[in-house]
Amino acid sequence: MDMVINIIASLMALGGVVMIYDARAITKKMFGFGDQNQAAWGLKILGFIIAIIGALIVYF
Repeated sequence: MDMVINIIASLMALGGVVMIYDARAITKKMFGFGDQNQAAWGLKILGFIIAIIGALIVYF
């Protein structure tokens, strides 16, 4: 069971890092409104939080 939780947490951390890296491309693809800078900034913050939570689950 511990290995399954570690795999899921690692995938969470990976998803967060991908969200940080590709925030601009994701906002262009998903959202069609004019203020994409705010949306990209929000996705980067969300990706950072998800990556930290996933890494903390793996660590502890």
